[in-house]
Amino acid sequence: MRLYQMADAIRYEMMNTEELRETFLLEDLFQPGEIEFAYVDLDRTVIGSAVPTTTALKLETEPELKAEYFLERRELGVMNVGGTGSVTVDGKTFELDKMDVLYVGRGSKDVSFTSKDAKAPANFYLLSYPAHAVYPTTMVKFADIQPVALGTLETCNSRKIYKAIHREGIKSCQLVMGFTLLDVGSNWNTMPAHTHMRRSEVYFYFDVDPKARVFHLMGPPDATSHLVMKDKEVVVSPGWSIHAGVGTKNYGFCWGMGGENQDYSDMDVVAIEELR
Repeated sequence: MRLYQMADAIRYEMMNTEELRETFLLEDLFQPGEIEFAYVDLDRTVIGSAVPTTTALKLETEPELKAEYFLERRELGVMNVGGTGSVTVDGKTFELDKMDVLYVGRGSKDVSFTSKDAKAPANFYLLSYPAHAVYPTTMVKFADIQPVALGTLETCNSRKIYKAIHREGIKSCQLVMGFTLLDVGSNWNTMPAHTHMRRSEVYFYFDVDPKARVFHLMGPPDATSHLVMKDKEVVVSPGWSIHAGVGTKNYGFCWGMGGENQDYSDMDVVAIEELR
């Protein structure tokens, strides 16, 4: 398990590009036949991936968690961005096609991941936060999520928001999770940008063309920087940082949050003319 310790807004001002990437960017998570994890001290976030091929992958606890089993004191969000696969939770199997989302509740002991076809494996994105309450393991299919259309082609941000784990959807302790798909011809994912000190946010970019890149904006509104990101990379955003991005082609991204509340609209919007 990799360990990431977040910088504050003061240290951020002195960081060069490589230091920003080492601190906020998670690369090379998705490895065939492996489960990979990173522990972020910000809100005690655990970010990971599971890419099962010929055999099932079992969710094991990590020494850093000091837990008998991984979900002893945690909850878990799972999103599939690859081929069809299955997640088995305490003997019950959930089949996830691409962009299906599964919530796994605290106290689930036996969790494993499999792919239907090893040549086209599932790519499970994993996001976990501590949980003080138990909610039932629940899956939502992509086809059953009612999207919210936002933006316009004129402003290059026509997109659809899919909320999966949230107050009006799958119930959780503190995890909020969903994803956004940009329409062809649009490339801005979140603009105007925003911050929210009451919770941190994690962006996972997927379906980024191999020859394309996403320029992810971060930092205080008056002192922004950017990270150049490729497919299946993750960026962690502290409460003091904006999070927005523009791609050289349309793409998708999964947004996940943990912290003080689960109100999706709880954000402090930053006017475009205030950005520096």
